[in-house]
Amino acid sequence: MNIFVTGGAGYIGSATAEALIKAGHSVTVFDSLVTGHRAAIPSGAKFIHASLDDSHALAETLTSAKYDAIMHFAAFIEAGDSMKDPGKFFRNNLINSLQLMEIAVQAGVKKLVLSSTAAVYQSSEEPLTEESPLGPANVYGHTKLMTEQALDWYRSIHGLHFAALRYFNACGALPGRGEAHQPESHLIPRVLQIALGQAESATIFGTDYPTPDGTCIRDYIHIADLISAHLLALDALDKRDTMTYNVGSGNGFSVREVIETARKVTGHAIPAVESPRRPGDSARLIASPKKIISELGWKPTQTNMQEILSSAWEWHKSNPNGYEK
Repeated sequence: MNIFVTGGAGYIGSATAEALIKAGHSVTVFDSLVTGHRAAIPSGAKFIHASLDDSHALAETLTSAKYDAIMHFAAFIEAGDSMKDPGKFFRNNLINSLQLMEIAVQAGVKKLVLSSTAAVYQSSEEPLTEESPLGPANVYGHTKLMTEQALDWYRSIHGLHFAALRYFNACGALPGRGEAHQPESHLIPRVLQIALGQAESATIFGTDYPTPDGTCIRDYIHIADLISAHLLALDALDKRDTMTYNVGSGNGFSVREVIETARKVTGHAIPAVESPRRPGDSARLIASPKKIISELGWKPTQTNMQEILSSAWEWHKSNPNGYEK
């Protein structure tokens, strides 16, 4: 197939683009490089350096060739930032996604796989199923939920088949591929930067949550398992017009547990500073991946936090400046 990948210079988008190429597909990466990295784009992919808000570039690209599907990774993802600058997130995550849908329909593209998020849900003491109550705690999650809802209208009105993959905390690394944001705010790469001497301490936002150690609990899903979920969903869209799946390991780790495991893996102290709760954070978000396991035959293969952190640590040691040389 000929696949159009938005955000294909980012952490998950670039790794998925590489997997698509290895599977024999043709890939065009469309990325503004605002948060992505040119060096992360896999060899063999055609690259268009443009933003989704550039309707001319987007329309020209999507109509210049026949694309079988879109994989949409282009979005701002920092939940905390979304509570400070909501307009930035509504413009990029929602409005740009609407423009992508509109032009995709005009260009005759029939399938779209959306990188969505567990942030669409309310916090829950129980593992989250696809039927769990929705209720984003931050603007980021709300923009993703609105994008899902818009896709459902484009499906019913225009026949645009779509899969929304609501995944949990993406983490870990593959050979030659890891997580690199500037500035870095995600917990795992942040604590590994501390071990490398690039930062002084980790911040624990909130120690009074209703959890065993008082810190937020999250489901961590290895990037390799995320990629396999995307490829399975893409294939399934040949037979189904809509799918929504949670993609997570079903295991939860608290902030303190992640930091302590990082200390063991790296052999470094990794100081941690306790701070008040951060707006937009949920106490507990753990997936029930039963639906995607049952319907697509997917299963998480890397669920051990020590192994996840070890894979990330090896990449960060070899690439202390990320994709910058």
